[in-house]
Amino acid sequence: MAVKVLVFAGSLRRDSFNKKLARLVAKDAVKAGAEATFIDLADFPLPIFDEDVEKAGTPEIALRLKKIFIDHDALVICSPEYNSSITAVLKNTIDWVSRSAPGEQSLAAFHGKTALLLAASPGALGGLRGLVHLRSILGNIGVTLLPGQYAISTAHTAFDEKGELKDTKVAASIGNLVQQLVSVTSKLKSGG
Repeated sequence: MAVKVLVFAGSLRRDSFNKKLARLVAKDAVKAGAEATFIDLADFPLPIFDEDVEKAGTPEIALRLKKIFIDHDALVICSPEYNSSITAVLKNTIDWVSRSAPGEQSLAAFHGKTALLLAASPGALGGLRGLVHLRSILGNIGVTLLPGQYAISTAHTAFDEKGELKDTKVAASIGNLVQQLVSVTSKLKSGG
């Protein structure tokens, strides 16, 4: 059975560099033999996580998003960097999706998943500082992270008018990381 990879960007902005990157990565995952699902967090308008809201009844949209996470084996997160960290929408998504329903395994949407972290930013570091925080958060909730990651600097010049990466070496490096994610996830799924 093919590895199922969920790909998304930690951004709501329509023309986000990270959404462009996520769409390309989803294609790379398919080339690597996986089933890939790209989602746009703008399609999942979650309230800010609040236990009072949760006690009144977890929003249906949060339950739907959590099921999508549970149904996939691996994650590729393309994360913008805001003030040297991750975006509020990405943290809020993680917070809602991490909540356990009664009788459900703790962190069911994250435990046992593998993940690849990518970033694209207009800055010189390409979003690396935010990936440090994201790596820490995901590692603490049971996600196995690929040691390799990639951050595209000067992202405002990295994509052509069709949304493709201009630098073929960068595209190949990211494609190789996606291939590694699919391979590692496949081995873990099969117990090898």
